[in-house]
Amino acid sequence: MSLSNKLEENIQYLSKALPIGSSFDLINRELLLGKTNAYFLGVNGFCKTDILQRIFSDLQNPLYTADETVEDLERYVRAKIGYAQVTFSDSWDTIIRNVLSGPSALFIDGFAQAILIDVRTYPTRGISEPDLERVTRGSRDGFVETLLFNANLIRRRVRSPRLCFSMHSVGTESKTDVSIAYLEDSVNRELLAKLSETIDNLQVTSLTMGAKSLEELLLPKHWWNPLPSIQITERPDVACSYLMEGHILVLVDNSPVVLILPCTIFQFTQSPEDYYNSPSVGTYFRLVRFLCIPVSLLLMPLFLLLTAFFPDFSSRWGLLSSGEMGQGRIIFYVLTVEFILDLFKYSSSLSSGKFSGSLSVVGGLIIGDIAVSLNWLSVEVLFYGAVALLASLSISSIELSDALRVYRVFLIAVTSFWGLPGFLIGLALVLLSVITTPTFGGFSYFWPLFPFNGKALGRLLFRSPTPKAQPTRIWHRGSVRK
Repeated sequence: MSLSNKLEENIQYLSKALPIGSSFDLINRELLLGKTNAYFLGVNGFCKTDILQRIFSDLQNPLYTADETVEDLERYVRAKIGYAQVTFSDSWDTIIRNVLSGPSALFIDGFAQAILIDVRTYPTRGISEPDLERVTRGSRDGFVETLLFNANLIRRRVRSPRLCFSMHSVGTESKTDVSIAYLEDSVNRELLAKLSETIDNLQVTSLTMGAKSLEELLLPKHWWNPLPSIQITERPDVACSYLMEGHILVLVDNSPVVLILPCTIFQFTQSPEDYYNSPSVGTYFRLVRFLCIPVSLLLMPLFLLLTAFFPDFSSRWGLLSSGEMGQGRIIFYVLTVEFILDLFKYSSSLSSGKFSGSLSVVGGLIIGDIAVSLNWLSVEVLFYGAVALLASLSISSIELSDALRVYRVFLIAVTSFWGLPGFLIGLALVLLSVITTPTFGGFSYFWPLFPFNGKALGRLLFRSPTPKAQPTRIWHRGSVRK
């Protein structure tokens, strides 16, 4: 629907479309520009009042209004509104969406267009290092909840004229801003077109959980696929490194994270810490993280299998110092340790920083010692459970770590019921779940292992020196699946 050239009709439409007068944060003013009536509408708290005050002070200055009436709107704006971010619109949908997003609207009698003055400002927190992706050295900034600030953090690092941010809107009610960032000369055009089309066709009222909601809308998965299919990062340096390699970034307003497409399972084994150390040190710790994946997944199920169902092998290798404990008791101990360690990890992650350290001390010293004394736990089971927990905490991606934890609990459960056949069947189901994990665009989740690319795989397994790690070429991964 288009505007009317009569100001009174436009004001009446706005009164019906918006709760003007009922909602305290909507501010409106009737103005006189010389002898021409005008109407201002904005959201209190989203407008830079000092800049608006200067603009309207100039517009109502007698020296500026010598003509008394506004005859040509575009010429009037070019001559008397010197603010940089000014646009015109004759669509009510565009005007209302912009006003609720932050820009202010100025309606002038006699014209079927509104002047949109982008003097928005958002409340925001400081740009600090994200807790989940800390490094010993390197940048200390991180993404925040304001999309424009996040785009600035990327533009600050990649000052390429080919860097482009395309804007989209998602949610029939929320109208959430979603931006796609890419380099025009290195992006996969098929993937970019598919992503843009998918975002534009999303039928949803709002993105209730921001980027996480968008992730699940872009790539719906079955419940038996807990592995992450889209990489998420809060670090601008990590996002820009993937951007330079031809990946696509998706920024969502009100979310301090960026989605990275396309995605493979090897991306979740990378850490920025590798590149803030020497190549040899970075390679060593990268290989340690690779080793932590099977340790986190298989240590506890294998310990349960050997001690509960193969006691002779267990005694030969000294897995239990207390001798025969009985199959039922070992199963009970393993399940109890898994529950307690997950409980402490979950509680410490949600508690305040003032108490998380105390919770760790209480869990490790008091509860663990008392549980062993009361025969609710054994020292050996507690030790192996702690090693599995440390291995999962050493994995750089919390999404991958949590998925491995789900797999580990499943393997423990099936091993407890059916022993060796249960362990083998459970392991086969886990591998099937991993293999069937979907990716956006239909690319292989195991690239560059399958399809095999030796040079790309070497870059993932070993930390290359900076001269060799420069993205001089973009790896080809195949075509996008329809």
